[in-house]
Amino acid sequence: MIHFALLIACSAMIYFSCEWFVNAVEWLGHRLEVGPMAVGTILAALGTALPESVVTFVAVVFGTGEQQKDIGVGAAMGGPLALATVAYGVTGWMMWTRRRNRAPVTATTPATRAIATDPASPGEAGQDAGNTEKLARDQTWFMAVFALKVALGLVAFAVKPWLGLLFFAAYAVYFWQEIRAAGDHGDSTDLKPLLLQRRRKTPATWAVIVQTLATLAIIFMASHTFVGQLDVIGPMLGLPAAVTALLLSPLATELPEVMNAVIWVRQGKTPLALANISGAMMIQATVPSGLGLLFTPWRFTPPLLLSGIVTMAAIGYLLVLLKTGRFNARTLSPAAVFYLLFGACLIPVLV
Repeated sequence: MIHFALLIACSAMIYFSCEWFVNAVEWLGHRLEVGPMAVGTILAALGTALPESVVTFVAVVFGTGEQQKDIGVGAAMGGPLALATVAYGVTGWMMWTRRRNRAPVTATTPATRAIATDPASPGEAGQDAGNTEKLARDQTWFMAVFALKVALGLVAFAVKPWLGLLFFAAYAVYFWQEIRAAGDHGDSTDLKPLLLQRRRKTPATWAVIVQTLATLAIIFMASHTFVGQLDVIGPMLGLPAAVTALLLSPLATELPEVMNAVIWVRQGKTPLALANISGAMMIQATVPSGLGLLFTPWRFTPPLLLSGIVTMAAIGYLLVLLKTGRFNARTLSPAAVFYLLFGACLIPVLV
């Protein structure tokens, strides 16, 4: 019973830590003058994805056995799957819930007016999805990188490990483009007081940094405690270890991104929520994959290949929505079904 209690406690800790984290990272972006969208695609994504990348790094570089290295490869595949399905699905559901419980969107700042509406779908439940053209470009880029890393998992050749450097280079290009384009989205002035200094209109720089780093540390510890409890609860429920590793653990490791999305949509900043997910997906598609290619054979088992296929199917679905102008809450919510499909197909593959 204590393991279930710890799961609930960790979930609450992650949520409230994310509440403080998104508050701090918006101020950090304001101080760095990177623009509101780069806050989601770069700053928030780097913050929440860094702990997972560190775990992958430790597993593939310092792992002493094949099983530990397999954990790193599984994390590199499971993270993008959870983001492309559950994270987008939860965001769509939150968009729909918020739409039903509020009046029509009213833009209050230049930045909000620039990204608050999607004229391609007036009146739709997802009209506050923001710049869908940019989101489509991000997902197209992700699909190309992800398809390459899946293809590399099916072949073996002498120089394959060195191709890991290409994945680091791909993220460096993405990072540079996001920073350069940050000014195109305006400067966000819709900032709530820093929670660490509620009475100050403009917080001290040290307070912004302390709140950002402290919340990241709490998120990191709570997420890994959450994963540890899943590893215990899985066998208690009769689930094979592979099911826990591929189906449940990715949900735990990507929980901070999901919580960030929930908080930002609740605050009426849906474009930031979507930017955080797409930015985290680019990190997950490149950095852990580059580490895996450099330090492991990077050969896929059937479950790993299945996760790759389902991830690409989910992204394909999102790209269709974005390209046809039908990207809204009602069509985005079903993205989570792809994760259920993966779970349903995983059991026969493992048996």
